[in-house]
Formats: sequence, C-alpha cells, structure tokens
Amino acid sequence: MTVLRSWYREPLVWLLIAFPLTAVLAGFATLYIAVKTHDGLVVDDYYQKGKEINKSLARDRAAAQHGLAAGLWLNAATQEVIVNLKADASAGLPDKLDLRWLHATRAGFDRTQALHRAPDGSYRAVFPELAPGHWYAQLEAQDWRLQGSLQVPGEVRLQLAPSPTAGPAAE
Repeated sequence: MTVLRSWYREPLVWLLIAFPLTAVLAGFATLYIAVKTHDGLVVDDYYQKGKEINKSLARDRAAAQHGLAAGLWLNAATQEVIVNLKADASAGLPDKLDLRWLHATRAGFDRTQALHRAPDGSYRAVFPELAPGHWYAQLEAQDWRLQGSLQVPGEVRLQLAPSPTAGPAAE
C-alpha cells in the first residue's frame, strides 16, 4: 500500500514554484529601483544641444585667450571654498563667479553656487556638501569658463584650466 505525502513535502513541487517566484520577486525589485531612482531625461532637441556645445567651446577658447587659470581649495576647517584666479593683465576680473559642481554619474546631485570676491582678491563661498564620488568643477563668468575634476572625499586642492579639447577657433 502506498502512502501519499502532502504536496508541500515533495521537492519537485518546490522546484517548480521556485523559478516563477524568483522571476516575480526580481520584477518587483526592478520596479522599485525604477520608481525610486531618477536617471535623467533623454535630450529631444539634438540640434539645440549641439549649438550649446559650440557656445561652451567658445567660452573655453575665451578663457585661454585671457590666460585664465585658477586654484580651488576646499578648506574643511572654515567650511569654505576658496578660489584664487589668475589672468593676463588685460583681462578684468569680475566681482562674482559661478561655481558648478557636476557629479560624474548622477545629474540629480549637481549644484551651482555663487563665489564673491574677498578683499584679498580670492573668491569665497560656503563649502557645499558633496556626495562621495567623482566630481567635475566648472568656474564660470559671463564669457569664459575653467574646468577641473576631483575625487570626494580625499582631494582638497584642484587646478582649474580651460578645456584642452576646445582647440583654436575655426575661421
């Protein structure tokens, strides 16, 4: 006489349940990740984006023509960002600059802050809280920009220069 076992005591039944259950759980995990994270938007107007890139390259060339370079220092003791800007004698230095912090992989972390000229000639602002990772810094004025990158945490000094990819102006 054969004794019938309950269905939940059969290993083959659990094997048949395990594969679809795993797929359903992975689907819910994927849905959760998709809803909770922001991955940015795809650009619809590629022509407009291309025009903006050309304007950016012109700003890099303008910075090179003015002989601009900057040293950026993140002072943890005073919680300040200090920028020392150097330029040719012919270039006038503005009273206010914009410093853009661009995260290498997460556009949602990007920040912009205004730096004001101090009496000693440096530019200063409050040090922003930056998430760990690779960051790009862009120092901007009306018609030029300087760029550099650093690793947070760790690096506290950074040299900003015109982008080397700008090249000479097309004529």
